[in-house]
Amino acid sequence: MTAILASADPHALLVGRVWRPDVSGPSLVVVREGQLIDITSRDAATMSELLERDDVLDFVARAKGETLGSLDEIAATGREGHRPASKPWLLAPCDLQAIKACGVTFARSMLERVVEERAAGDPDAAQAVREQIESAVGNSIRNLVPGSAAAARVKELLQAQGLWSQYLEVGLGPDAEVFTKAQPMSAVGWGSRIGILEKSHWNNPEPEIVLAVSSSGRLKGVTLGNDVNLRDLEGRSALLLGKAKDNNASCAIGPFIRLCDDRFSIEDIRNLALTVRIRGADGFELEGRSRLAEISRDPLDLIKQTLSENHQYPDGIMLFLGTSFAPTHDRDAPGRGFTHKVGDEVSITAEGIGTLSNTVAHCPHCMKWDFGSGALMRNLARRGLL
Repeated sequence: MTAILASADPHALLVGRVWRPDVSGPSLVVVREGQLIDITSRDAATMSELLERDDVLDFVARAKGETLGSLDEIAATGREGHRPASKPWLLAPCDLQAIKACGVTFARSMLERVVEERAAGDPDAAQAVREQIESAVGNSIRNLVPGSAAAARVKELLQAQGLWSQYLEVGLGPDAEVFTKAQPMSAVGWGSRIGILEKSHWNNPEPEIVLAVSSSGRLKGVTLGNDVNLRDLEGRSALLLGKAKDNNASCAIGPFIRLCDDRFSIEDIRNLALTVRIRGADGFELEGRSRLAEISRDPLDLIKQTLSENHQYPDGIMLFLGTSFAPTHDRDAPGRGFTHKVGDEVSITAEGIGTLSNTVAHCPHCMKWDFGSGALMRNLARRGLL
């Protein structure tokens, strides 16, 4: 089977979405024996609606529908810029769900956020700041439980040394950072270009596990995500987080949602490991890993901090869990660390789930987001699915 699912569990129940040119809109699909089966119906016209079902596993297992072709065939022509007008291609597997993200959930990335802040977004100043912080902190915060008495003591110590930061507050304090990564319907899927701003000169991918959660807060499945990050913008001011995170095609999710079942539970999710590979047109290559077992906050706690009696999401949420991947490898000059270049191929892989692959481009050169929730409702109505 195609590299998209080369690392996936052959017994996994995988659901997703494709764009169907023949109906000028999206359809829900399930992967069966390498084939994509359209299971869109009046009983489940959107992914949000499908994941709200209490019987989602049984519904997907018995759903019948049109075979759209093999995943191999669709992947062979499914990359942006090479898509035939008549063939389907992969979308992000979510639709109406709110797209939320948790930040500073790993000690390694937490320290890099402090580096960005103290360097004021200047990559040339980053190495000196990094060495100062590591000298003062070392590994003392890597095993701390956020909100614990031990974390509070470390907070007091860092404040006394003048090293306290808003990033350390959300990394060590009781309240997690939860922000809106992107708008519903705006995420791109496997094979699409991912966007960075042309004015950004310090940025990187953020490979993450993404949870699919129903409106009641129930974990329904898991997929992969790339929380593209503009480090120079966020480093200048945390108030620029929206500009650093939410741009055209800056959120990639996919390739499919693996549904939770007897073979795949929260314990399996807690032990997932991600591998990210970056290959540039200039010959540059970088590989890194992020292990969810190293996360400072449990995934179920992050769900509770996002969706509760204090805040409802009637269409469910897609929740990025954060990453420990914060590349510091020099790409162009000593001390400048890593930053993307147009044309970079970014692949994120997790055993049991598959691979999410995208190509970096400037935002105006990515596919325009012109199909939102209103367009989806009108399309489904024309197709007799509402």
